Amino acid sequence: MLEELDIRNLGPIREASIAPARGMTAITGETGAGKSMLLSAIRLVSGDTAESSRVAAGADEAWAQAIFALDDDALAADSGNHGQDDSSRDADDGDPADLTGVAAAVARARDAGVEPEDGELFLSRTVPASGRSRAVLGGKSVPRSVLSSIAGELVTIHGQADQLKIASAARQREFLDRVADDEAELDAYRHAWNELIAMDERLGRLRSQESSARQQADYLRESIDRINRTNPQLGEDEELKSRRERIENAADIAQGVGAALGALDASQVDADADGASAVDLINHAVTSLRAIRVGGEFAEQADRLESINADLGDVVFSLTQELGDEGSVEDLDQINGRIHELNELTRRWGPTLADVIAWRDKATFDLEDLDASPEKVAELESERQSLYSATLAAADTLSAARTKAAASLGARVTDELGSLAMSGASLEVRVTPRELSDGHDNDRDAVAGDSAGDTGPLGPYGRDDIAFLFTPFEGSAQLPMGKSASGGELSRLMLALELVAADVRGGNDQTFIFDEVDAGVGGKAAVELGKRLARLARNAQVIVVTHLAQVASWADAQFVVSKESQGAGDETAGVATTVCEVRDDQRVHEIARMLSGSESEASLDHARELLKDSTL
Repeated sequence: MLEELDIRNLGPIREASIAPARGMTAITGETGAGKSMLLSAIRLVSGDTAESSRVAAGADEAWAQAIFALDDDALAADSGNHGQDDSSRDADDGDPADLTGVAAAVARARDAGVEPEDGELFLSRTVPASGRSRAVLGGKSVPRSVLSSIAGELVTIHGQADQLKIASAARQREFLDRVADDEAELDAYRHAWNELIAMDERLGRLRSQESSARQQADYLRESIDRINRTNPQLGEDEELKSRRERIENAADIAQGVGAALGALDASQVDADADGASAVDLINHAVTSLRAIRVGGEFAEQADRLESINADLGDVVFSLTQELGDEGSVEDLDQINGRIHELNELTRRWGPTLADVIAWRDKATFDLEDLDASPEKVAELESERQSLYSATLAAADTLSAARTKAAASLGARVTDELGSLAMSGASLEVRVTPRELSDGHDNDRDAVAGDSAGDTGPLGPYGRDDIAFLFTPFEGSAQLPMGKSASGGELSRLMLALELVAADVRGGNDQTFIFDEVDAGVGGKAAVELGKRLARLARNAQVIVVTHLAQVASWADAQFVVSKESQGAGDETAGVATTVCEVRDDQRVHEIARMLSGSESEASLDHARELLKDSTL
């Protein structure tokens, strides 16, 4: 949800702050007052192209910031995978790329190194009068494409330019899948498709083998044999170097250990030694303390000394084991020879011994493909045919789910259009499965798609061509959406689509912004338009830019955009746009102005009545 929109020096707006309602917010004002600047601000923080001409006259830069409030479920949706690499994720956790809405926005913010703060996400954009703009996410500079990907999950703008995006086949398919609730079918298809493509890549490598491939196989085979003859073990080189160091320093080790043992327990180095050692001295001290009959502190200190003596005994034992364990000159020669062999391996396939072993293991797998016999290729081709059939079956299941949802979507949108002053208008959502290339659509073992790289009618998202076909009035030609509707008609069509989607999917965590949705609408149809915007606002946040009081009256909050002179009597001062929320009597006066252009008592009474009646 858009919690706050802040603007500085953008066009005629010197400074403005808007806190839209959770439900429906209306933006009103005279034509040319600057309402479009509010949409420009939202587009800026959504990553759109920045134009220096939008910077207010006399200002160094323009700035816009949007603060989005995030629900707890969205914040938790990606937390299970956040900070984990692919290898540590559980297979059932799901792919973060498959997330949608606020959950997807949070995941993409975290991918950009930004963690939402106090359940909020800050998106801002600075546009200098000259130079490049700066995109900021949560206080961190990011490419504007990052803002675009995040804002695209949080805000849907239905303006004249934005609505043309729905004309693309990809956007229509995405919308239908959202309404169809076919995630399970789509996931099953994607899994089958990815397996098919992986098999095609493997078969492609096998079939492109030539003399160079055979030479590569010979090189891999010789290299693997060379490594296997040496048979390196992980960590072996470091262990050998440590042993070599002990042998090379055997005299120093023997001298040091002997001296230490002599001090700790002389009997370990000389059974006839007469000198007192540390162990003997501590034992003597213990005996002396035990001889004191008073007890208390003396007994405790004696216990401590006995504990110390036990630790010294462990040290003495460990040092005793080190005596005579340095190896011989013959051992040193063998160690140096082995180290040399391992160094040869790391020099060619390293830089570390672990790299050598990893290279050998991978080379063994690669060699299997390079050495593949015709039987191996035939085996993989058979597997590929099975994968193709499974993918085709998954595509058919997905097509069936889409076709069912398409019929319902078209009928329900058509019903909504009738209430939006578009009687006779209709929408058909057509799902057309692409035919197999040989025409044997029902033959699961068809030749089409059997060879690597030939996927026939299948694509990354199934086998369907999806078209939204709009008829603006009864008797008119049915044309693709975007080519058969005016800006106002397209706005209302998009509203009808979003209404149906909200009814089907329940709660929606997006913010919808409608501009020019009331074009060519008046009277009772305008009331119905406002009512439906309010209905959508029960499940989502709705912001509408409108000239109609019948629409604005349904809003939970209303902001008025107006122009004010900067200096009375000063022709050079110019005017600036202000944005103010209106409540109570102020709102009544604004509704009255929108109704009749005046604030007479009659228009004020009409405004009060309209506001009173505008409730669901």
